[in-house]
Amino acid sequence: METRFDIVIAGGGLNGSTLAIALASAGFTVAMVDPAPGTADDSGDFDGRSYALSLASVRMLKALGVWGAVAGTAQPILDIKVSDGRAGEGPSPFVLEFSHHEIEEGPMGHMAEDRHLRPALAAALDGVTLFRGRKVVAQEAGDDGVAVTLDDGTGLSAALLVGCDGRHSATAERAGIRHTGWDYGQSALVAALSHEKPHDGIAHQFFMPEGPLAILPLTGNRSSIVWTERTENARRINGLDDEGYLALLRPRFGDFLGGIALAGKRHTYPLALSLATRFVAPRIALCGDAAHAVHPIAGQGLNAGLKDIAALAEVLGEARRRGEDIGRIDVLERYQRWRRFDATALAVVTDGFNRLFSNDNPLLRGLRDLGMGAVNAMPGLRRGFIREAAGLTGDVPKLLQGRPL
Repeated sequence: METRFDIVIAGGGLNGSTLAIALASAGFTVAMVDPAPGTADDSGDFDGRSYALSLASVRMLKALGVWGAVAGTAQPILDIKVSDGRAGEGPSPFVLEFSHHEIEEGPMGHMAEDRHLRPALAAALDGVTLFRGRKVVAQEAGDDGVAVTLDDGTGLSAALLVGCDGRHSATAERAGIRHTGWDYGQSALVAALSHEKPHDGIAHQFFMPEGPLAILPLTGNRSSIVWTERTENARRINGLDDEGYLALLRPRFGDFLGGIALAGKRHTYPLALSLATRFVAPRIALCGDAAHAVHPIAGQGLNAGLKDIAALAEVLGEARRRGEDIGRIDVLERYQRWRRFDATALAVVTDGFNRLFSNDNPLLRGLRDLGMGAVNAMPGLRRGFIREAAGLTGDVPKLLQGRPL
């Protein structure tokens, strides 16, 4: 016997949970299969993980009724400063500055901690059938639906299966969807820091030959870092004790925020580019990292996944109102057309920026410093970059405008 749903979602992380909430709010019957056991718990134990949410992503979470549980613990991103340099030498004289005063909508985005965002999403899953601690092990697409088998033998059927199961998506693999991409030979060291001086809501991106260091403001005198190093170095650094870790970080971080100390657990993960050759197949759609995983250099990974979710939910809602089969390939291709060019462009841009800045070539250093100085001198171009980072440009789905489906 199979239990029938409109949509089954493979993966219960941030993307999977947000998609489930969006689809349930539009009246679909939704099952979410989450390999992680139990539910998210806002225990107050900070593990250092945080996310830069664009203005459009915040609007989406408001439209879904989630943001109210996060807003009080989120830090507005007011300004962004981008600079080039070397560890221990400080930034070059050319600092590219983006201010929220250059747009009318307010902060460019917010930093949200995982310990607050994940439970807020979990609490909003009313109406979604959850299969916790389970994973999809088989799928078979047919003319009238897709049959899904879980690892405990449970059978589900639906009009559509959505893969939100990460960069190594088993959903995509079973559907015959290939990925193209490469390993960067870099890893990201992620941690939260406390510091003596206030950050004033400013995010910093400091480009060094080994890779960028992002310093992202959290509430209070705390910041989250995404510190990119060559993978061999990152492995060695991560193996140090806390004081050894900080001793290597301090020359890179600088003293503009005073003394620093670790304020949570440390994490590391390898960096790679992965782009699905297709985002859809008959009865199958991919969202988030299952469709595209990019370098964190622009902080757009989760935001790109939320764009997928907003676009897919809108396409499916409109198809149902027309009386169409939501799992039919011509319906799903509307979603692919909406999202694939933008996701590919993001992959190309982040890849290019990483290659341009993650080196110590004197000629390239000079050219990129001149480029940053030129952008600083052109308010219109600078404003365009700010609006793009805030998610306000292009064909913006309803949810990202803050409108319900």
